[in-house]
Amino acid sequence: MSLTKYKEKVRFFSDQIVEAQRPFRILDAIKWDSSLETEFFANKGKVFPKVDRAYYERIPLGFDPIAKISELAEIGRSIHRELGSDDGLAQLLMETVDQYLDVVLMLKSRGTKEFYTCSSKLYGSTRDTFFDGKLSILDQGAHLNKVLSSFGNKFLGQDYPKNLTSEDVVRELKDRFSRSFLKDKVDVRISDGIVADAAAGSDTIKIREGATFSRRDIDIFEVHEGYVHVATTQNGKAQTTAKFLAKGPPRTAVTQEGLAILMEILTFSTYPLRARTINDRILGVNKAEEGANFLEVYEFYLEQDYNEVTAFRSAMRVFRGGTLDGGSPFTKDISYGRGFIENYNFIRTAIRSGRPEIIPFMFAGKLHVDDVPLLYARHLEGMVDMPKLMPAQFQDLNGLAVWMSFSSFLNTIDANVVTSYYDSLFRRYL
Repeated sequence: MSLTKYKEKVRFFSDQIVEAQRPFRILDAIKWDSSLETEFFANKGKVFPKVDRAYYERIPLGFDPIAKISELAEIGRSIHRELGSDDGLAQLLMETVDQYLDVVLMLKSRGTKEFYTCSSKLYGSTRDTFFDGKLSILDQGAHLNKVLSSFGNKFLGQDYPKNLTSEDVVRELKDRFSRSFLKDKVDVRISDGIVADAAAGSDTIKIREGATFSRRDIDIFEVHEGYVHVATTQNGKAQTTAKFLAKGPPRTAVTQEGLAILMEILTFSTYPLRARTINDRILGVNKAEEGANFLEVYEFYLEQDYNEVTAFRSAMRVFRGGTLDGGSPFTKDISYGRGFIENYNFIRTAIRSGRPEIIPFMFAGKLHVDDVPLLYARHLEGMVDMPKLMPAQFQDLNGLAVWMSFSSFLNTIDANVVTSYYDSLFRRYL
């Protein structure tokens, strides 16, 4: 097959996949109505919210699951037939199709235990281990909980009061983006239909109406939602051939959210309470995986010093889509911490292996970090375009290269010995 014909087929199947997944709105399909929160507190936080299979069935999916399964299955068969099973891009396309098939099954099973089976297949479980096969995502959560809890709820420096309105945030972000690499690429507006404080679409960032924010929140929204989520989406949409990179199946969430957390850290935008909030999502998901029910996870968040509203919304993130009696959480929220570790290790390895040129391709679209070597190889063949929208840290890799070079050595030092030495000094003088 000629390269021209091959590119035509990849573009054709990319367009088919993007069109097939268009009606999927995972978070909307498992969203809790605000009245559930009101009723929960009217019952003094002692009664389960009225969320079950019947509740979810009243939320339309926007597509016929049976017909969608048939459509996706046919696309998968066509890819296999036309491109074969040995081609790297064909394998990635087929894996993407399989992911979307599992999305349909997950949404079909809202309000049942089967929901968790699909969720853990798509997003992972806190029991999953990292590359060493020993340390799990739960181990990461437990370790960070111990460290981050020692800071309490204080800022390590200037305090950032939440005294800004959603209108203030919109104005500030618009001004910042107008002076960044996202100039004319993104809009910012207020929305009353989101659970999180901020959410990014392909060219729009939504800010939750009625919420209050700090200057630090704006810093985070700028890099997390803008520099990563909007940038990777638009780079994917700009692809000439690999159009499938415009949309991310669930397997890409870990890399996308991990990259956003990495950018928060690289720009010094984050802070301990923010990191602890993200880490506590891992612990909440684990408790639900181990059988804790909604009220028990809600109480767990209260014990972590969250206020009642934040505790409810944190527990809601864990249980949306599944059952409230425990054992079937929505596991997407483990992506943030896990993704940071995976992305960090990828970048560090690329530096150590003398392949820094592949790192910018983490921004080529909605992808998993494991896809980057393949996508770079296809870039050299003219199949995948170089991403154009990237933050400064990835446009100029000098700083990252030096940081990761030192980091690779630091990890050879016995941390327990170092900790013991300095702890002795702390005890002596402090």
